This record gives sequence, C-alpha cells and structure tokens, in this order.
Amino acid sequence: MAASIEFFFDFSSPYSYLACEQIEALAARHGRGVDYQPTLLGAVFRVSGMRPLTEIPVKGDYSRHDFLRSARYAGLPFVMPEPFPISTVQAARACHVLRAQAPALLREFVQRAFRAYFVQGRNLAEAEVLRAVLDESGAPGARVLEDTGRPEVKEELKRAVEASIARGVFGAPFFFIDGEPFWGNDRLPQMERWLASGPF
Repeated sequence: MAASIEFFFDFSSPYSYLACEQIEALAARHGRGVDYQPTLLGAVFRVSGMRPLTEIPVKGDYSRHDFLRSARYAGLPFVMPEPFPISTVQAARACHVLRAQAPALLREFVQRAFRAYFVQGRNLAEAEVLRAVLDESGAPGARVLEDTGRPEVKEELKRAVEASIARGVFGAPFFFIDGEPFWGNDRLPQMERWLASGPF
C-alpha cells in the first residue's frame, strides 16, 4: 500500500482546520491514508521568524477576511474564535497519548477538536473543553489529560516538533507526499494532481 500523506497541523491554525476537513477525501481518492502529526506554531515561528498572520500589520485584516472566504469556497462552516490564537500544547500532547493508547481514535479527535474551536468557538486551551472533546471522540478524556502531564509525553512532543522543523516544516498545514513537501491549504489542488499523475 502507498505511504500515507503526512499532515502537520496546529489546532490554532484556521487553514489547518480547512485542510483537515478535506484531506481524508483527497487521500482516499488516491488510495492513501493520512498520518496526523501535531506541531506547535509557536515553536516553529521562533525558528522561522514568522508570526501569526493576524498579528502582522495590514496582512492581519486580509487573513481574517480570507479565512472566511476560503471556508465559504470549500463549503465549510467557520467562525473566527475568541480568543485567537490559543495555546495548543496540551491538545497536541493528547494526540501523542492517543497515538500510543488508542490510535483508532486519533483522527476522530483531531477532526472534532478543530470543529470545536473553529465551528463552535470552544476554547481548546481550557482543560475542561479539551476533556469534553476527548470524551466526544470516544476517548477517556480525564485519563488522557492526566497522561499529557507525564514527562515522557512532553518530551515526545518536543522531539516530534524539533524533528519536523529539521525536515523543513515552517508552518501549518504542511504535508509530505512520499517526501515531497507542500505548505498550505491552497496547495491541495497541486497535491491532487501530484497523486493523480505523478511529479511535475
């Protein structure tokens, strides 16, 4: 079977939400799976020198407009959450806990977490909200949250983020298809062609 599409995302990234809602169908059309890999844009930005789009003068106003327009174009619900952005460290650690303990629930959690924040306006940085989303995903939320505090889980996420940066991940969403990098939700059409007819 062909290798899965590697999907690097941050739960505080609107474009990652939009990509998350589309990547499974895209992958399935080409006989691929999706490998969900949480990253932390705060750590990435410290290396790349970038900043959240909404904090950049002039570009911030455009980005807020484009989040909504891109969602309408994709036929997806979207609300600009407040507060924004938020810390996604604990949610990212929860992904690593699920990958180790209940991998079949990882995709469900990622999708529900994105919808909780960007559709329902629920703040994933709040422990009770995150626990509830984990429960809604079929995971034992309280236990997963407890495990996110274990030193080995913290270290695993730290190593994973550092490894992704070393591979060239500088933003989110970021994808690898058989080693080929693609950055941004707007690269999904290129990815579709790459999968359909090979490199170009």
